[in-house]
Amino acid sequence: MNFWEYLGNRHQQLLIDTYQHASVVFQCMVAATVIGVLIGVATYRSGWAGGMATTATSTLLTIPSLAMIGLLIPIVGLGVPPTVIALTLYGLLPIVRNSIVGLRGVDPALVDAATGIGMSRVARLARVELPLAWPPILTGIRVSTQMLMGIAAIAAYASGPGLGNLIFRGIASLGSSNALNQVLAGTLLIVLLALLFDAGYVLIGRLTISRGIRA
Repeated sequence: MNFWEYLGNRHQQLLIDTYQHASVVFQCMVAATVIGVLIGVATYRSGWAGGMATTATSTLLTIPSLAMIGLLIPIVGLGVPPTVIALTLYGLLPIVRNSIVGLRGVDPALVDAATGIGMSRVARLARVELPLAWPPILTGIRVSTQMLMGIAAIAAYASGPGLGNLIFRGIASLGSSNALNQVLAGTLLIVLLALLFDAGYVLIGRLTISRGIRA
């Protein structure tokens, strides 16, 4: 069976695996974005706190993905829980770092002007600082998503959802007629998902970032 025949015969299962892969990455990115931006907001005013936040999330990223998932299995079991926890933790660094950089890069004169017209701290953050810091934050989200697309495949080690199961099955059955087809299909679909997500972020950027800020 050649590669195209394999795709035609297994297209339903491939669609299911692709949907599960995209879903788990999307959900983990939402969680990582919320947590990462909150950490950035809480620490960007202090050089020490910002440095600690960046160092802590950098340290998490140095833990090999197989080791991270293996450490989580005795605590939360197999399947979705270790996958979601590991991906969320791995996605934090670019978002935290870019949130801090973006918020620190806001022109202090604009913040002073907002204060002068009576804006509260929360209003300044929501209406002035975060919108101006959004371009680097979005860049951090894009970087995190690309990383998680690949890391999510390792989640198959813990019976997690997604295309990693296809790749692992192919590797485990090397020498069989469909082993290479499974690995190739899983890999190409992950690459395709990464490109589609990135195109989506480009569209979000065009819709949410004003022309003045882009310029």
